Amino acid sequence: MIKTIKLNGGVTMVMEHIPYVQSTSFGIWTRTGSVDETKKTAGISHLIEHMMFKGTENRSAKAIAKDADKIGSQMNAFTGKESTCYYIKSLASNIEQSIDLMMDMFFNSLYDKKELEKEKFVIFEEMKMIEDAPEDDVHDIICELVFKGMPLAQSIIGTKTSLSGITRDTIKKYMKEEYTQDSVVISIAGKFDEKEIVSLIEGKLSTLDVAKGKKTYLDVPYSPGYRVKVKDIEQTHICLSTRGVKLDDQKYYAFAVLNNILGGSMGARLFQSIREEKGLAYSVYSASSSFVDMGMFSIYAAVSHEKVKDTVFAIQEELSKLKKEGVTDEELSIAKEQIKGSYIFSQENVNGRMFSNGKAMTLLGKFHLPETVIANIDKVMMDNIEEVAEMIHHFEDYSGALITNKKVDLKKWIQG
Repeated sequence: MIKTIKLNGGVTMVMEHIPYVQSTSFGIWTRTGSVDETKKTAGISHLIEHMMFKGTENRSAKAIAKDADKIGSQMNAFTGKESTCYYIKSLASNIEQSIDLMMDMFFNSLYDKKELEKEKFVIFEEMKMIEDAPEDDVHDIICELVFKGMPLAQSIIGTKTSLSGITRDTIKKYMKEEYTQDSVVISIAGKFDEKEIVSLIEGKLSTLDVAKGKKTYLDVPYSPGYRVKVKDIEQTHICLSTRGVKLDDQKYYAFAVLNNILGGSMGARLFQSIREEKGLAYSVYSASSSFVDMGMFSIYAAVSHEKVKDTVFAIQEELSKLKKEGVTDEELSIAKEQIKGSYIFSQENVNGRMFSNGKAMTLLGKFHLPETVIANIDKVMMDNIEEVAEMIHHFEDYSGALITNKKVDLKKWIQG
């Protein structure tokens, strides 16, 4: 059973009690990410996430790690475009110590100047790691192209220039403005006593400012963009993307089903055509990324340099086939079962439940009951697929990014 309550001060807590497990996942979510940053503060949300683990008024960084180990917990955090999550999974018997540790980090982190400078260099190394991982790099590039001129285009990690200018005072100011009662959600799933959990948290978040300032963004019309990044690498990495659907769109589930048919599994069209039949790529897939106000649909492939043009045209061929022939009843049925399976598998652990509930409450202000999700997948019919296929089968609407070993005219290949 999933339940939501308002804590003193207005913070939302979503609780899913699962009495038959022996663990608990506790997460502090905040509706803050790279979309909230300026050019000068790019990467600050991610930097703050790192700094939460670097010492508090009560614990050193080493003590934080040691205290987490003492109770057999798994603790981590992640930053996204629109939210940040700090979480800990522990034995249900150790939930009090887990919450104490997380609250100490959330409220009492020092953001020590020396540690801050050290952590910046850690993130600079992370930037190099992304540069050395072309699959990650090409996805960052395509996001910049598809959402050009909008906050979603901003990278989560920021730039060396922006991070270099961030100080402890910058962090404290940003947190005061962004880490507010109306942007924070507590999500807990697993075995716990509801009254005990509320008593451990109640009032502790009331010191946060009440509300974030309202931001307005220009709605920049989409037009395809293209970028070719030349590097001395062994494979070319291709990413073609166009606009998709937002998180709360009525077409969300139909889009998920169509994505599965095209590139969501080994039996999907792109995999079967580009890898199995044509032998052009080892890795090929499609992905749907949904955000609060809009989304993106992407097709990715990693191929040998001499096969780039053939692969781009093979992708075009599959999109043209989708336009002309649509999908079969069998493909629709298989895709729905696969999506239901993936969703159910993700829900069969307490972290999965905590993530699902926390993200939905943070970004949409509501949670999704598992039976509702399954019903929505089952409701997807052929006319729904035809409707969303119309959004993505126009090849000329795709932006394109390549990381390859020589300059090519990608725009000409796509636009014809």
